[in-house]
Amino acid sequence: MTEQVKKKLFVKTYDELVQVIFNFLFYRCGNRTLAEDYTQEVFIKYWDKMANVHTGKEKSYLFKIAKNIIINQIAHKQVVMKFEQNYNAHATPDSPEFILEMKEFNIKLQNAIGGLTEGEREVFLMNRIDGYKYREIAELLEISQKAVEKRMHKALIKLRKVVEKI
Repeated sequence: MTEQVKKKLFVKTYDELVQVIFNFLFYRCGNRTLAEDYTQEVFIKYWDKMANVHTGKEKSYLFKIAKNIIINQIAHKQVVMKFEQNYNAHATPDSPEFILEMKEFNIKLQNAIGGLTEGEREVFLMNRIDGYKYREIAELLEISQKAVEKRMHKALIKLRKVVEKI
């Protein structure tokens, strides 16, 4: 695909679907600014992978990216909330100790999630956040259940090395 053809296809797809993707993300996250950022991220990822997307499948591919972005956001919030609940009850949210612990934890968490492969992250979040069973994930991702199990196992090993109590 030449660069000029790629640009035309991208512009056409963007013009047709940017509002739909934005609406989906805005509905899911409830924040206009975040939805705009996430929409931009969706189209950046689409640009990077355009050559691998079959003609006519652009919309489903964009929704898959958007869904993964939302899943990652939800997972991050849930892990942070779990940490806050398990944190030492003597530390108050205003104490310097608590603030420092939260900053360190957020850095660890972001690095841990960022360190997962896309497949591992996708399976982990679909199972732990959305509550899908391995069989359902395998059907949705069109891979074997054994592949789902292997990805989950690898994701958990990586996350447990970096962040305790996941």
